Amino acid sequence: MKEYEDILERAFRAMENAYSPYSKYKVGSCVVTKDNKYFIGANIENASYGLTNCAERNAIFQAYSNGYRKEDVKAIAIVSDGNTLATPCGACRQVLVELLEKHTPIVLSNKKTEKITDIEELLPMSFTEEDLK
Repeated sequence: MKEYEDILERAFRAMENAYSPYSKYKVGSCVVTKDNKYFIGANIENASYGLTNCAERNAIFQAYSNGYRKEDVKAIAIVSDGNTLATPCGACRQVLVELLEKHTPIVLSNKKTEKITDIEELLPMSFTEEDLK
């Protein structure tokens, strides 16, 4: 996956900043925009588990906070040091369906395995703004 080497490397570095004292499961993420700006995120846990924020939400929220929107995002990487690929949780899938275009590459890796997918594959029949019309 030569094409995504840069965001995978940045996501794995971001993973080192994870705050995961409860699960001990570290996740990192990196969003790259079409003008080659990078936004990283790591999972940040909280004793009140519902207040935990996932790495991919941290990264995509940073991009949006800096004025980028779904049409500006080239790809997002989500990585972990777990035995299986770290796929987005349900809350993250719902956020990503709103904040990414349908076929934006989502690159998953755990250093042993890699997969490229998109939000349409991860969350088929999703609830979106179209359902509110």
